[in-house]
Amino acid sequence: MTVAVGVTGHATELFRANTAHSPSYFALRRAAGGLSSSGGGRDIVDFCIPCNPYFPSPAMYDKLQESMRDILTYYPSSTDVITNELCSLLGLNPQTVAMGNGSTELITWIDHLLVRESLAIPIPTFGRWTDQPMETGKRVDMFLLPEAAGFALDPAAFVAFVRARGSRTAVICNPNNPDGGYLPKHAVVALMDALADLDLVVIDESFLDFTDAEVWPSVASEAVLRPNVIVLRSLGKNFGLHGIRFGYLVANPALAGKVRRMLPKWNLNSFAEAVVFMLKDHREEYAQSLRLVSRDRQEMLWQLAALPGLTVYPSQGNFVFVKLPDGVDGVVLRDRLLAEHGVLVRECGNKLGSSSRFMRLVVRPQPDVQRLLTGLSTVLYGSTWYAAPSPAAPVQEQPQQPPQTAPQQLPQIQPAPPVQPAMPPAQPLPQIQQAPPPQPLYEQSVAPPPAPPQPVYEVRPVPQPQPQPQPQVQSRPQQPEAPAPETYPALTAEVPAAFASVPPGTPRPALYWQDAS
Repeated sequence: MTVAVGVTGHATELFRANTAHSPSYFALRRAAGGLSSSGGGRDIVDFCIPCNPYFPSPAMYDKLQESMRDILTYYPSSTDVITNELCSLLGLNPQTVAMGNGSTELITWIDHLLVRESLAIPIPTFGRWTDQPMETGKRVDMFLLPEAAGFALDPAAFVAFVRARGSRTAVICNPNNPDGGYLPKHAVVALMDALADLDLVVIDESFLDFTDAEVWPSVASEAVLRPNVIVLRSLGKNFGLHGIRFGYLVANPALAGKVRRMLPKWNLNSFAEAVVFMLKDHREEYAQSLRLVSRDRQEMLWQLAALPGLTVYPSQGNFVFVKLPDGVDGVVLRDRLLAEHGVLVRECGNKLGSSSRFMRLVVRPQPDVQRLLTGLSTVLYGSTWYAAPSPAAPVQEQPQQPPQTAPQQLPQIQPAPPVQPAMPPAQPLPQIQQAPPPQPLYEQSVAPPPAPPQPVYEVRPVPQPQPQPQPQVQSRPQQPEAPAPETYPALTAEVPAAFASVPPGTPRPALYWQDAS
């Protein structure tokens, strides 16, 4: 995100003009006087919009740029054509899928077509799930996620809340936005079964691709088997393309068809079609981008947790939810980070169930995170303890050398006669005295080694008893040795035939026999 920093008075006013959502990049760009060019200000690092920073790949951008004229000139294909291509990529039945111009369009149609008088949802959460039903006169039953439990959702408590309120529709976001709380797949399936008598249960999986807690965390395959469950997915968030409005839902064919029939004929634009048809050639790049986001999230969680007074909550999204130290106003911190450090953050005071002491910070690569830490350290603590080191000077690229050809064989050159020196031989240089070693900036006096400690007690040698004379023992007269037996002793093991008769004096192999005695 590149916006000139320096003309920030109008930019910060945009946050106060819209209390529901953050201002768009284009609004900030206009308020800041346009793009930052050479010397025109400092670029903004965006920790507000939850994009995938590693996707699309540069090759995809190049291809989109080559097709830009056609994309802008011609109508897109029908939604059915684009939906069929997406389903072939994801392994889904097109009859169970409805694609929309962003997940917000699908939320709007779900509210108009399927939500009756009431809707229950945990808060804080994505604002459209609370704002949209209230705009159409529905009752929204808000289940407050406990801060003491890290904003974790207790499925049993939520089911009891739905029963107590008599809600007819239930919605959960998994992972939840803004805190990144995650409910395991088996718990989500159990929740759907517990609420099987409701008119509708919606599982919003807009950020699920960023989770690394399970290999297959989605419940889309379970949703198509139930008559009242919808799974919502967002492509713009996953692919880092919020400007291309496209998302989709998965549900029982009857439920998905009811929504699909109400959508406009050309509700998807040519950009969405171009990206969907490119995805099959860039699967590995997308998978790698998710691995990089997971790595950056773990490192960012650890770095933020090291800031004094900052509370960091576990997250399975591509963002981190933090609580500011006591006495810190998130609005003031947000404005100062933008004006003084060019860092845009999401202050969550306008989210139901949250306050201005909470911020959502998007997961970004380490160079951007170092800039965020520098701003937080300076604004919060008045020091640069967490400041990033100064960036190294850019390396000048060397001009590419033309390919070298094989050298030609040169004729042999006769050596010239030795040249006599025109000047007298040089006098030897005086010896240079070696400079003393530099003194340390911080000198620590070294004390002499302490004397060895005195023993607590002295060990005295025990006197040895004097040896007593032993009585003389009369030796017995030696008996004459008995003559060697002429035959071998009895054998206890079976003797092979080769050893049946052995001449006297032959050594006995113990492997086959042993003495009976």
